[in-house]
Amino acid sequence: MENNFKSGFIAIIGRPNVGKSTFMNKVIGQKIAIMSDKAQTTRNKIQGVLTQEDSQLIFIDTPGIHKPKHRLGDFMVKIAENTLNEVDVILFMINAKEGFGRGDQYIIDRLQQVKRPVFLIINKIDLIHPDELFPLIEQYKGMYDFEEIIPISALEGNNVNHLVDVLKSHMPDGPQYYPEDHVTDHPERFIISELIREKALQLTREEIPHSIAVAIENIESRESNSVFIQATIVTERKSQKGILIGKQGSMLKNIGKNARRDIEALLGTKVYLELWVKVQKDWRNKQSQLNEFGFRSDEY
Repeated sequence: MENNFKSGFIAIIGRPNVGKSTFMNKVIGQKIAIMSDKAQTTRNKIQGVLTQEDSQLIFIDTPGIHKPKHRLGDFMVKIAENTLNEVDVILFMINAKEGFGRGDQYIIDRLQQVKRPVFLIINKIDLIHPDELFPLIEQYKGMYDFEEIIPISALEGNNVNHLVDVLKSHMPDGPQYYPEDHVTDHPERFIISELIREKALQLTREEIPHSIAVAIENIESRESNSVFIQATIVTERKSQKGILIGKQGSMLKNIGKNARRDIEALLGTKVYLELWVKVQKDWRNKQSQLNEFGFRSDEY
């Protein structure tokens, strides 16, 4: 390995639903963070690792910073804020279509306390006319001394490679923290649960709010090179359970079919997926339940 190998950690922050997970998946080249048009899709720090010949960039996709309404929300915000002091560079991502919002001021106020280079990433530029971009840049430029302002479209890949090159130039000399084929620090069990949760959110649309979790009960390898997975989707109300199961189990079958496709791509083998739905009232405010789903209070 050459002596001038660059490596470092990059936090991606921003209001919910600005495209952080889409960006992460585009850079890494495969799905490791779930995507949904619902706010607060990402609940844990997800590290995505991009290794090239001369560098290794470790991206941390934080939960969207927002005003918390329950203990789970509080957990998510604290994770995001604590991340800012642990990285080499911060990407503050905004949605070009939505422009400035109250949540942005909340984030900028917190950035004033951080001694790290901050890049403003204007995402979703494919959704606006080019003439709308310059006023947006000027508006944000007056609010904070950004290292650089870079417009991108994470979905279409516009300017993403340029952003990666800029980030590499800001990384210190350092070791290769992860093996070359390593793309995330999360175990497969976590990613499988997230893929199932993604399909449940996508298929139920507005009917199921951000109140579901997925517990992987069992994963076992079977003969003929296949994997058998049992998982439970946990929700807070009986009415939501009915929606998730659907008429004669049709919704649950669709969730399972779509999730299985992504899980097979992840594992590279045939997958048998068995899904159940369980009601646990008000689980987002119960620490014992949060611990069970991986949201531990001692982590912040």
